[in-house]
Amino acid sequence: MSNPINVLIVDDHPFIIEAYKNALKKYAERGHEFNVAQAKDCKSGYEAIVNSKVVFDIAMFDINMPQYPEKGIFSGEDLAFFIKEEMPTSKIILLSMISETDKIKDIIANLNPNGLIVKNDITFDELIFAVDRILNDENYYTKTVVEIIGQENDFNGYPLDIFDKHILRLMSKKTPNSELVKYVPLTSTAIESKKNKIRDLLGVTDKDDDELIRRARSKGLL
Repeated sequence: MSNPINVLIVDDHPFIIEAYKNALKKYAERGHEFNVAQAKDCKSGYEAIVNSKVVFDIAMFDINMPQYPEKGIFSGEDLAFFIKEEMPTSKIILLSMISETDKIKDIIANLNPNGLIVKNDITFDELIFAVDRILNDENYYTKTVVEIIGQENDFNGYPLDIFDKHILRLMSKKTPNSELVKYVPLTSTAIESKKNKIRDLLGVTDKDDDELIRRARSKGLL
């Protein structure tokens, strides 16, 4: 058996924590072992991070929890930023009842978590699927998040959504095509379809990614 997977769950609803732990137990039947630490608010979550003797492989944070103003931790988002500084390799999952368009877009733009889950979307089986995808170095967003991100906006006169912009940013950083699926919660086929859409919008007629990035920069999209 491989090394245990260290997980931190921070949520102010005990029954929610138990649901997540039960999903991990079910996933463990595939041959994994989980060491789970839990906390109930921003203060105990902060303390769990700073006092931990292990690096958490996965950190699951509810977005709205009792605050810890003494340390400037006012939400699960703040805890996520903190653990990214303390444990950069941790995979972050944010969970929330909130499905406000601007809020979700801000979270993705500023934090880009490995998982973003609207609680009303998630089922027990889907939570197991999300854990599996994230452990396999892919991102996972629930359907409400995907629908919000998929809403097209006018970017300098071009109808692009956040996925399109994110794909362009990753390509501009020379991220290999085979790696894009790790950072964008879409299939490789869907990602390639989006790249072709962007090529058509920008009038790039060949498959040269460098030319696509040059054209995107010239149009103010990067």
